[in-house]
Amino acid sequence: MISLAYPWALLLALLPLLLGNRKQQSEPVDAPVIPVGHWLSGMPGVSSRGRSTPLWRQLLLLLGWLCLVVALARPQHVGEEIQMPVTGRDLMLVVDISPSMDEQDMVLQGRSINRLQAVKRVLDDFIDQREGDRLGLILFGTEPYVQAPLTFDRETVRTLLFEAGLGMAGRATAIGDAIGLSVKRLRERPQEQRVVILLTDGANTAGQVSPDKATEIAQAAGVRLYTIGIGADTMIQRGLLGSRRVNPSRDLDEELLTRMAEQTGGRYFR
Repeated sequence: MISLAYPWALLLALLPLLLGNRKQQSEPVDAPVIPVGHWLSGMPGVSSRGRSTPLWRQLLLLLGWLCLVVALARPQHVGEEIQMPVTGRDLMLVVDISPSMDEQDMVLQGRSINRLQAVKRVLDDFIDQREGDRLGLILFGTEPYVQAPLTFDRETVRTLLFEAGLGMAGRATAIGDAIGLSVKRLRERPQEQRVVILLTDGANTAGQVSPDKATEIAQAAGVRLYTIGIGADTMIQRGLLGSRRVNPSRDLDEELLTRMAEQTGGRYFR
């Protein structure tokens, strides 16, 4: 189906005819004339020999004018309406971007990457599978903020996620505030469809709302929390005295994340 973005632009097709007729009323006619020829031949760079423009040139000018008018009207091909499958789930992604997420204890395809890069890769695949779901994105550090409100536009959420940088929201970790903000954004949605997915590598170190209080608020609002702990169990640290195994995730509060998930009917993953 062909439609026009600016159908009113077609009225411009009559303009040369109107101007040409006015000019003909004041001049003798000594050759076949298309009104648009008189008007366009008087434009800068367009000349005519004698008092009239040859018929073929008038036709060419008229055709050029009509093509210009049609282009201004912007014809468009409109296909059939695509119905997006909707499952009805509202998923708020809550991502920790505090500086500790810069720890390079994750491995992807044999290459060492930091925790935030690993989160982006995991969520990239997750977003691909969420056709029909509404997604939102909250980033947090010392304070949380909404990077993307709930939307069916997965590509926008993906782009905003990959633009997130370490330390953009401060150097601490306000898990409770981040959950509180996500619940606030989900409260208006149907209760059985509200889900928060929290990805963090630490413990709560900032904020006005404790994680336990935020969990109670989420439970009362019917929001399920799925929590994901980020960080390796062990890594080899090399120094002057040799190599030794260390736990890079010693600050990860798995007990808290497990409690938050179980209390709201979700699950904890590591």
